[in-house]
Amino acid sequence: MDMGHVLAEVHVYGRVQGVFFRQFTKNTAQELGIAGYARNLPDGCVQVLAEGPKQSVEILLQRLRVGPPMSCVDSLGVEWKQASGEFTGFVIRR
Repeated sequence: MDMGHVLAEVHVYGRVQGVFFRQFTKNTAQELGIAGYARNLPDGCVQVLAEGPKQSVEILLQRLRVGPPMSCVDSLGVEWKQASGEFTGFVIRR
């Protein structure tokens, strides 16, 4: 795995379910060449695991802070982890 690759586990809080947030995340991640997934959690937040070049992941985080038009992001919780290379693409998990 390239040393410039990182893995970010992100929890996005606010009005982020039922507003196409996961699809927005998937589209943005694919555009940036980031692998991982987005899924809704029972507490109302969206969990995103994003793996790729650090610069690309940071761009994704900036875009997640804004979100798609109908969303309202209150905060992002980000935990940086060691890149694992386990993801081959970006998917929406149920």
